[in-house]
Amino acid sequence: MSQQNKPSLSYRDAGVDMEAGDALVERIKPLAKRTMREGVMAGIGGFGAMFEVSKKFKEPVLVSGTDGVGTKLKLAFQLNKHDTVGIDLVAMSVNDILVQGAEPLFFLDYFACGKLDVETAATVIGGIAQGCEQAGCALIGGETAEMPSMYPVGEYDLAGFAVGAVEKSKIITGQTIVPGDVVLGLASHGAHSNGYSLVRKIIEVAQPDLNADFDGRSLRDAIMAPTRIYVKPLLALMQSIAVKGMAHITGGGLVENVPRVLPENATAVLQRDAWQMPKLFHWLQQHGNVADAEMHRVFNCGIGMVVIVAAADADAAIAQLQTAGETVSRIGAIRARNAGEHQTQVV
Repeated sequence: MSQQNKPSLSYRDAGVDMEAGDALVERIKPLAKRTMREGVMAGIGGFGAMFEVSKKFKEPVLVSGTDGVGTKLKLAFQLNKHDTVGIDLVAMSVNDILVQGAEPLFFLDYFACGKLDVETAATVIGGIAQGCEQAGCALIGGETAEMPSMYPVGEYDLAGFAVGAVEKSKIITGQTIVPGDVVLGLASHGAHSNGYSLVRKIIEVAQPDLNADFDGRSLRDAIMAPTRIYVKPLLALMQSIAVKGMAHITGGGLVENVPRVLPENATAVLQRDAWQMPKLFHWLQQHGNVADAEMHRVFNCGIGMVVIVAAADADAAIAQLQTAGETVSRIGAIRARNAGEHQTQVV
């Protein structure tokens, strides 16, 4: 192949085997094409991707987020299950920028390995494309790097970032939150992408049959269930109801993530019996002998996203989100903060 005919693709690092790189490129192109949206000017195929912010934004503010999948990847290697971690990767970034009111516009990923396995890489990137479709953002580029001796055979590293836009006047900061506001919780799909160092330790000690039936699916699938992407229903909600604050429940659980969106003088009081903790978390708590406080600090415990609205808007917000397919619970309320207390109380 002549130099001028080689695809100058940011999805293939110069170190990647040419034949494997070309094969991966051909697998990726139709996946990325499914995610295209208005604004993409140049995507996969060049050294850099270009995106034009829509004219529907009068004063656009760009919001960016980057993340990985953490040690959940170790289980993906162990279980040879690579089809959902790409969804996790997208979800971690798009849910993060969503909480500031931003609409995700595009996503880029980074896939690094010791030696490229085209089938595994295509499966992972297929999940990334699926996550982008769920979020309504375009997969416009990425990087695949082959670095011999850096990674054990069969393992890889994964990272990505999303860029979104929000009207300057509609940025959600949480500063309008006041006592009496209602805290809504949107159900998670499972442990999402956090707490997997503890999950792996519990599995190591308990030695369960991961293929055994577990609440209608295998325990393996319950543990590896991908992070839920809340973008489309919450963007729609923001069009009709004044959302005061949102928190993506990631590492740190409810007790450490909800305070990130609260004014200094506000405390969120959450009722632990206001939502049903999924069976997976009961299993983890039982087999790991994990205290309640640690469960609330490490895991989402069944709540993947928190939305704070005025009390007068709560019923309408619940109804709209349920119509959109979300499982929603009224999990608590905001009150004035007492001196020195933590800003999230689970009672």
